[in-house]
Amino acid sequence: MKRLFLSSSFAQVADEFARFVGDDCAGKRVTFIATASVVERVNFYVEQGRQALQRQGLEVDALDISTATREQTRRTLQDNDYIYVSGGNTFYLLQELRRTGADQALVRQVELGTPYLGESAGAMVIAPHIEYVRFMDDPAAAPDLDALTGLGLIDFFPVPHYGNAPFAEAAEQIMATYGATLALRPLSNTQAVIVDGERVAVVGA
Repeated sequence: MKRLFLSSSFAQVADEFARFVGDDCAGKRVTFIATASVVERVNFYVEQGRQALQRQGLEVDALDISTATREQTRRTLQDNDYIYVSGGNTFYLLQELRRTGADQALVRQVELGTPYLGESAGAMVIAPHIEYVRFMDDPAAAPDLDALTGLGLIDFFPVPHYGNAPFAEAAEQIMATYGATLALRPLSNTQAVIVDGERVAVVGA
């Protein structure tokens, strides 16, 4: 059964995550993938997310899928209790997931029941496709990405940072352009979408 926690800014909804998992996180380990931030000049949210996880009692096991071997990626995802994918450039993230085969390993673990925490790019990359993200992220960061098909773990399209600077305008462009054709789910920085099997709900204020 898939268990997903998708947010714009994990640090602002970490308490909702604790309620979602419904157990004591102390001593458990989370695979922390911040690869999407590698090509970004602004990446303060990576450390904020790391600290928020640690405050929940989780041990953070960092994994850069762009440099790890396939075996390292597979074993790390398999051995840890949670998977966290941070924000950054969604196109670059998808490029590296595909290039390294980490996409298949990640999907396999989520389908086996490992809870997935996706923040911003980490939420959008698991949609059916990421074409709609072009208003928010620069596709030029992923020159080797030849298809925009996402990981397909969800059948809707998260729109993070809705109403929040500096992405408020980009989020509105997405809503205006794709609102009639895609199942968009706008999320402010204080909201998250939870997927628990067949149940899908928005939590937070």
